[in-house]
Amino acid sequence: MVQPKLEGKVAIITGAAAGLGEGIAQVYAKYGAKICMVDLSADVDRTADKIREMYPDADIVTVMANVADKDQMIAAARTTVDAFGPIDIACCNAGVCRLAPFEQMPDEMRDFHIDVNIKGVWNTCQAVVPYMLKNGGGAIVIASSVTGDIVADAGEAAYAMTKAALVGLTKCLAVEYADRNIRVNCSQLGYARTPMVEKMALESNPDNPESAINDIAVGVPMKRLAKPTEVGELFAFLGSDEASYITGAQVVIDGGSTLPETMSIGTN
Repeated sequence: MVQPKLEGKVAIITGAAAGLGEGIAQVYAKYGAKICMVDLSADVDRTADKIREMYPDADIVTVMANVADKDQMIAAARTTVDAFGPIDIACCNAGVCRLAPFEQMPDEMRDFHIDVNIKGVWNTCQAVVPYMLKNGGGAIVIASSVTGDIVADAGEAAYAMTKAALVGLTKCLAVEYADRNIRVNCSQLGYARTPMVEKMALESNPDNPESAINDIAVGVPMKRLAKPTEVGELFAFLGSDEASYITGAQVVIDGGSTLPETMSIGTN
């Protein structure tokens, strides 16, 4: 019998109450990981119960915490270790996106993105790295985006800036900890059907948000948005020993959306 790729691994997953975080947690449970699901929302408990129904043998604890608060993330890491032992994998998934014209974007909205998208990942990494060093290694998977580093849309200045920053953080941490057996990689997602994307669609087209989502799919060569569990599969691979020689990588998962030069020229 083949052993599940994450059997016995201890993982902490941020932003785990819904969307991508829920998808990542589902896949990690499927592959046998012991997981701590962290989210600011109390819905994280409901999501954990849902995953336990899918995988009755799943070992899950939940923590309500704000990734922007370093002390709360240190406490979340300690809860994970107390429940399961040393942390093997950190999935830094929590993130936010709010749209506004650049000249009208208030400092509070800019800082909200910085606090969650950059400081949240920073805090999570600083909370788990000491345990990984003590345990002889580990893996960190950071949720960046194609937005900012590869493409961007109007109104996404804060989101694009913060997600691009995570590519730099990924590469620096990968170099810094390579000789101490901590691998650091990032995903670069296009669009998945998540509550965050649905909110962005509502901000983009208040009268018909579903039309905005359909228009996203039109621009994707695969003609659909990603499923959260498909992103979870990437996080599982990068967190597993199967990716033992991969560090500092930016892995695009976008259904080919960043490939077309135009939407009107070609033979199809």
